[in-house]
Amino acid sequence: MATAFTLRDATPADVDVVLSLIRALARYEKLEHEVVATPELIRDALFSDPPRAHGVIADAGGRAVGFAIWFYNFSTFVGRPGLYLEDLYVEPAFRKLGIGRAFLKYLAARAAREGCGRLEWAVLNWNEPAIKFYEQLGSVAMNDWHVRRLSGESLKALAAA
Repeated sequence: MATAFTLRDATPADVDVVLSLIRALARYEKLEHEVVATPELIRDALFSDPPRAHGVIADAGGRAVGFAIWFYNFSTFVGRPGLYLEDLYVEPAFRKLGIGRAFLKYLAARAAREGCGRLEWAVLNWNEPAIKFYEQLGSVAMNDWHVRRLSGESLKALAAA
C-alpha cells in the first residue's frame, strides 16, 4: 500500500526537524562527525532576509520524513542562475514512494519557471542506489570535474594569508 505524502516549504517551526533530518543524512553518509550545524545556524540560513538557502519538507503520516535543501548559484557560461541541491534525504522506511522524485520534480519546475539554466547536485561515489536513481531521471555525471573544498583551518589560513 502506498503512503500518501505532501511537499511543503520549510517554516521556522521546522528548524529542529530539519536539523534532525540533516543528522540522519549524515549518519547514512557516514559523516555524522562533520555536523556542526545548530538550530540557530539553520534558522539564520533558511529564514534570514534574504535567505541563504531554502528548504522543502516531505510530510507523510503526520510527520516530516524527508527534506531537500537548495540555494541559487550562477553559471557564467550559461549566463543564468541555477539551483544547487545541497541535500536530499528521505527516511529509509519512506523510500521508493516517489518522494525523492517529487523533490527533484519540484526543484526542476522551479528552476524552469524562474529561467534557471541548471539544476545541479553532488552524490557520493559509493552511493550506487542514488546514482542509479539520478540516472533514471536523466541526469548526467560531470566526470571531468572534481569538487574542491576549503574549510576549517585551511579556509582560515588562506583568508589570513
